[in-house]
Amino acid sequence: MTIRSLTAFGLAVLMGFAAGLPVAAQQVPQSREQITLSYAPLVEQVAPAVVNIYATKVVETARFRSPLFNDPFFQRFFGDNFGGTQRRSENSLGSGVIATEDGLVVTNHHVIADADDIQVILRDRREFQAELILSDERTDLAILKLKNPRGDLPVVTLGDSDSVSVGDLVLAIGNPFGVGQTVTSGIVSGLARTSVDISDYQSFIQTDAAINPGNSGGALVAMDGRLIGINTAIFSGSGGSHGIGFAIPSNMVAAVLRSAASGEKLIRPWLGFSGRAVDWDIAAALGMDRPHGVIVEQVRAQGPAEAADLRAGDIVIEVDGKPVEDIKNLRFRAATKGVGETVALTVIRDGTVLTRDFALVAPPEIPPREPITIRRNAPFAGAVFLNLSPAVTEELGLQRDRDGVMAVEIANGSPAARLGLKPGDILRAINGFEIGTTKDIARVMEDPPSVWRLVIDRNGDRKTVEVR
Repeated sequence: MTIRSLTAFGLAVLMGFAAGLPVAAQQVPQSREQITLSYAPLVEQVAPAVVNIYATKVVETARFRSPLFNDPFFQRFFGDNFGGTQRRSENSLGSGVIATEDGLVVTNHHVIADADDIQVILRDRREFQAELILSDERTDLAILKLKNPRGDLPVVTLGDSDSVSVGDLVLAIGNPFGVGQTVTSGIVSGLARTSVDISDYQSFIQTDAAINPGNSGGALVAMDGRLIGINTAIFSGSGGSHGIGFAIPSNMVAAVLRSAASGEKLIRPWLGFSGRAVDWDIAAALGMDRPHGVIVEQVRAQGPAEAADLRAGDIVIEVDGKPVEDIKNLRFRAATKGVGETVALTVIRDGTVLTRDFALVAPPEIPPREPITIRRNAPFAGAVFLNLSPAVTEELGLQRDRDGVMAVEIANGSPAARLGLKPGDILRAINGFEIGTTKDIARVMEDPPSVWRLVIDRNGDRKTVEVR
């Protein structure tokens, strides 16, 4: 179909397909004028609120220093001004979307990461300096605030990404390769993509609308002009678009935007249980017709899952009526809601479908983290340990709740580094004495033994290390 101009009839046809209307509600074009369609009115509505973002950061690199300049004779004549470090600027280019009339702009975390200066340019060539309000690496989202915005700002309205269907028509708007604002069209080619490994909280919208470098942070727009996603990544071996792009759903954008607008810390709800996706073996054993949902493996005492009467062996298949395919998708759906809200979980237990009200609460810091730095008289001197809790687990980006005492820092060249300790290792025991909190380490350090037998848990694998 040649796309040229848009009639009211043509737009209705496009939106009918995008909304998934029944065939009977769709009409066949009756004339040449009805066939010649264009996205131009939609672009004129949305594109002014899509901006270019230029981020600059200053990095220091080591200069080459000849050994000759270490000689006192040379230093006497030339001083010590050779070598050292040199500073240089690195620039990155991306896109963003103006989300509020007072100048809040949504973009990707990776577009502005570590930036010292951020400049935002609108399509009408207005330029603004911007300050970073919130940057969340775990969702790859960032919120900027325009400084001293002048005139009326165009704004994109957020849509409901849960209403999107595979096959819906979409537009991707951004600034690929720095050539200027560009619009590409396509369809939604997949939903709830959780295996992309771009961020921790992921359930991406997949589209075949061309997304290229520089599009990051740009808008993915539905045919009603509402934002349904922030373009984030492409699947490519060459750096160009191969028709597989990924966008962060607008419902997650809304959750991060709410936190930024309120000035409060971004806190994600705590599930209070661990689980994994139902595979074919589990589905067959439980008599399910297909593998879907998350099977509950362990419920944490005094957590929200226990309060909701979830039990080991339950299979969570829906959140608020929306299907759940794996644990990442479940965590994502919870994270799009606010702490203090309640969601309805649909659960299969012993073949019976149940509904459970699940309260979304903040992860508690129980026990307190109480960090301890090992300074001497131990083979793991130079390590910093702290107590794990749901709050710390969330803060560190761990995929599931863990208990114990974890190493979070290892000093370079320290005994702990030479021993092979790494951040993330959990110290389970010293000489048969179980380590439950950092206070247990402090007790051992009061009377250091001559022989140390350490039990280290690394990603679930335990090993014993003996040091004399």
